Amino acid sequence: MYEIRQTDAFRDWYARLADVRDMALKTTRFDSAEFLDSDEEIAAYIDAVLEGGDSAMLAHAIGTIARARGMSEIAKETGLSRESLYRALSAEGNPELGTVVKVLKALGVRLSAVPAEASR
Repeated sequence: MYEIRQTDAFRDWYARLADVRDMALKTTRFDSAEFLDSDEEIAAYIDAVLEGGDSAMLAHAIGTIARARGMSEIAKETGLSRESLYRALSAEGNPELGTVVKVLKALGVRLSAVPAEASR
């Protein structure tokens, strides 16, 4: 059996290790809007969401992009209130197609259709 000599250096190291183990893990909320700062990133984000085929996720993604660009500005350009945009473009929202089209136009985003075979 091996014996570990508990030198002063070992005791100091072990005490620091105990301090680290006792620290609470602090996390922050991830917000993808912080990373959508170019037209290319926005287009890639929408493409990824569209591939999933989830309409609630699409509404949420458009809302995230609108927040990244400034919801107040989008509200002005669309003629809709900020509150109604936040509500409609949430994961729980169910925006009308007209709302989606207005917001996409204000964002400078254009959706296009390609045959399903070509997208695979």
